[in-house]
Amino acid sequence: MRTLNARRAIWLVMKRELNTRLRTRSFVVGTAVMLVLLIGFVAFQSGLAGSSSKSTVGLTGQSTGIAQQLQAAGSQTGQTIKTVSVPDAAEGRAKVENGDFDALVSGSASDLKVLVKSTLDSKLRTVLDQVARQQVLNAKMSEAGLDPAQVMREVSATAVGVDAIKPQDPDSGKRLVVGLVVVVLLYMSIVTYGMLVAQGVVEEKSSRVVEILLSSVRPWQLLLGKVIGLGLVGLTQLAILAVAGAIVASATGVFTLSGFATGALVWGLVWYLLGFLLYATIYGAMGSLVSRQEDTQSVVGPVNMVLIVGFIVGFNLLIQSPDGTAAKVLSLVPLFSPILMPARISTGAAAGWEIAASLVLTGLLVALLTWLGGKIYGNSVLRLGSRIKLSEALRG
Repeated sequence: MRTLNARRAIWLVMKRELNTRLRTRSFVVGTAVMLVLLIGFVAFQSGLAGSSSKSTVGLTGQSTGIAQQLQAAGSQTGQTIKTVSVPDAAEGRAKVENGDFDALVSGSASDLKVLVKSTLDSKLRTVLDQVARQQVLNAKMSEAGLDPAQVMREVSATAVGVDAIKPQDPDSGKRLVVGLVVVVLLYMSIVTYGMLVAQGVVEEKSSRVVEILLSSVRPWQLLLGKVIGLGLVGLTQLAILAVAGAIVASATGVFTLSGFATGALVWGLVWYLLGFLLYATIYGAMGSLVSRQEDTQSVVGPVNMVLIVGFIVGFNLLIQSPDGTAAKVLSLVPLFSPILMPARISTGAAAGWEIAASLVLTGLLVALLTWLGGKIYGNSVLRLGSRIKLSEALRG
């Protein structure tokens, strides 16, 4: 006899899942591994950004006189150029070979020669070309009786006026990185914990524990409680990763905890909940169609395929054009919204009406699939043996 009301039944099932999953070794180890990977990724991005803006240049012979000009020209382009005077060209060559120098510069200021190990960095080449051209220009102006410093001040003061219809956000690069990270984390979390829902349903069905549970709660209550409980487990893991990632990224200078970064994290968590409720109910319903863990993958394969397509397409659209027509349309499709929309919000490409529309459409589909999934689950979870056809589960 069922004596529990719906709210308490769902609460008890949810609490059971939370207590069981949060204490498991797999949750702790999995979270730790993901933390290490996330921290490693942020550190890699930080090192990559730092190394791409720093160069060590050896100067020998007459070229030692352009040290200050090199440093000044580099700072104007956002580069840090360290110059080291080398008395002997052979010594400089050896330092280039062992990687101590990015380049060895020799020759006169107007006729610079550069020695590199394999290739010359394009940004460093631009700076060296600029310095060499400036030296030639100074010499020609001196020959004409002009003051090079005065001429350069007048030239530097001249610039074209630019009006942008839609000025580029100075944080657009950082926004894109955050958006892509959000896409990856949401995809991994929804797939991981969605599969846990399906596996949990199959496990309870095969062990016949579900028969005991259904003596006190209704099938839809059991499924919904399981989905919410595992969803909160995934949310806990995502929150840990988000906070840790934000702290590490801020400490390493990859990005600061500005408004867009904080907003991206909050929207990511909101869309994770919606996405998980959307897909986990389907995972649970599909899991109830089989009685063996070996058959789980066969029934959840189509669900995984939709998520994989959404992830691959969404990832590529974000890189190419997050505000393009294809990205806009797909982000409004509820099955793809949990992956695409939070990333588009992060990049600043999503309009307010698009966010509102996707929230409403996804919420409606969540309600529909919860009802439909509960019906499939209720009609098939007590039936053991061979795989049940979806059409049979829908008929009851």
